[in-house]
Amino acid sequence: MNYPYIKQFRQALVTWYLEEQRDLPWRQTKEPYQIWVSEVMLQQTRVDTVIPYYNRFIEKYPTAESLAYTPEEELLKMWEGLGYYSRVRNLQAGVREVVEVYGGKVPDNRVDISKLKGVGPYTAGAILSIAYGKPEHAVDGNVMRVLSRVLNVDADIALPKTKKIFEEAVTKLIDVQNPSAFNQGLMELGALICTPTSPKCLLCPVRDYCTAFHEGNPASLPVKSKKLKTKDIHYDVYVIRDKDGRYLMEKRLEAGLLANMWQFIMVERDEVENSLTKVEKQYNVILNRELVEPIISFKHVFSHLKWHISSYLIDAIETSESKQLNIAFLTKEQIESIPMPVPMLKIWGKLK
Repeated sequence: MNYPYIKQFRQALVTWYLEEQRDLPWRQTKEPYQIWVSEVMLQQTRVDTVIPYYNRFIEKYPTAESLAYTPEEELLKMWEGLGYYSRVRNLQAGVREVVEVYGGKVPDNRVDISKLKGVGPYTAGAILSIAYGKPEHAVDGNVMRVLSRVLNVDADIALPKTKKIFEEAVTKLIDVQNPSAFNQGLMELGALICTPTSPKCLLCPVRDYCTAFHEGNPASLPVKSKKLKTKDIHYDVYVIRDKDGRYLMEKRLEAGLLANMWQFIMVERDEVENSLTKVEKQYNVILNRELVEPIISFKHVFSHLKWHISSYLIDAIETSESKQLNIAFLTKEQIESIPMPVPMLKIWGKLK
């Protein structure tokens, strides 16, 4: 790495971080398990959103042992609204390994910690550097953006192989005396100053050591090829109410998107068969088609697809108790206690 300002960059970054860091709850601890929880929550979720979730989660599950064997439905309810539910399942599986294999102590080396379910190179490096003070790289999108500008790297950060370039760079740049402040400083810099668009270069503590700034083109980096186009799917969601004021709910499959979450009756729209006809056939109900009340229409974007949802309230004239375990009429109180994905929470909130 042909970069002449390693020491200056390191010192300026760590000094700035120690003086200017935000007061965040996971920065009040060196407990590896709690830092692990925060890192999983922070992946693709805003800091402001995470804070109340983190506080509530740690209050309920303060130790690895308290999380390891929690029933999945309770866990999903605690995570409800954060999205990416496979992450909390992987977190619990990894934590269970820690309890069963490592006596409740999160491993303090990259080889062992990387064997845990759901722990990738970034999460491993974050836990090792922040909790254990190990000089290990923790490279995410924020870090790649900052260092692509500081080092003037024009490799495409959307390509997996590019991450290796930045992992090697951090290994050479990192402050071995304070790897926690260094890694968190890079993350903080990317979050507050070296932002994706309109970086605040005049406020940057490492501006004097930023190659892209001196060359006048920091906003042109990083280079990132466009993602594949998301797939659009159109759904009709029916909130079906029986004569007792209960609502028909369905539990999603055990695997795949939003696994084991509960939802109102959701059918993909097509041009051939009416959605209500499909619902009546599939769920063995007769609906009052004379009174279909719109609730809310919206788009919900996942990383790889986009749901276009139109939702409706409709009463069931006739129902029959289903023998399927994944379908049931539930009371309002029961619905409040089950885990539902964000689109269903949005519909339920509007209905309430």
